[in-house]
Amino acid sequence: MAFNFEPGGSGRRVGTSLAEINIIPLVDVVLVLLLIFMLTAPMMYRGIDVNLPKAASKPTAVEERMILTVTKDRTLYLNDKPIALATLEPQLREVFKSRTDKTLYLKADAGLAYGAVIETMDRVRRAGIERLGMVTEPTRDR
Repeated sequence: MAFNFEPGGSGRRVGTSLAEINIIPLVDVVLVLLLIFMLTAPMMYRGIDVNLPKAASKPTAVEERMILTVTKDRTLYLNDKPIALATLEPQLREVFKSRTDKTLYLKADAGLAYGAVIETMDRVRRAGIERLGMVTEPTRDR
């Protein structure tokens, strides 16, 4: 309203405007952004895809684990960093020489040949690793 038609002047003054903040569009935008972040956050971290074998035992909870991954095409990864099979032993010795926990977890694809897994385990043992754990996927109860 730009004019005051009341003779007593009890209404608003001429030239004033009603200043209200409409927060409904702001809330809509914030809720949409929250929904987008909630849906995309679990997809932010992608590891190396490996088809793990099933096991009935519970997984162990260990902080700062060293994981050696062997994919179906026999590519090796040490904590998500690719390494060559020929340099596996020296690199493991280098990594584990300053660690007190000499445990390595082997995460091998279920489709790998038994001999390939045994060969990798043998190389790990020759590198001086005292404890070798096998990573499995728990079976689902029906």
